[in-house]
Amino acid sequence: MTRCPCRSGKNLSVCCQPLHRGKPAPTAEALMRARYSAYVLGDVAFLHKSWSRATRPPKKLLAAETGQTWLGLDILQTLQGGAGDETGVVEFVAHYQTETGKASLREVSRFRRENGRWVYVDGEHRQEGEA
Repeated sequence: MTRCPCRSGKNLSVCCQPLHRGKPAPTAEALMRARYSAYVLGDVAFLHKSWSRATRPPKKLLAAETGQTWLGLDILQTLQGGAGDETGVVEFVAHYQTETGKASLREVSRFRRENGRWVYVDGEHRQEGEA
């Protein structure tokens, strides 16, 4: 049994993997976690499919970066994005390492429902310590 890369504490098989295989995310945060796990696992198809059609880049631009290892995900806050919402925001920090050292990506991500499914719209990158 493999722990899910999203740091939920659950096994991958019951956490993000069902979403990667087509199960709709119940919340915006669940989709955010599944997208992070997809980056860790190199699942470009899921990343492409879970992106809003209005803002989705070409699949070839989503190819996993070489030399980058994802180390962990911290969810800082979630605004809306629940079962009864149409939009949601998830702020997170994703930690990674490259050959030059460790670094973090902090983003405020926007999500919305399209055809009843949560999708990633876009995100605003922030510097560490920025509110």
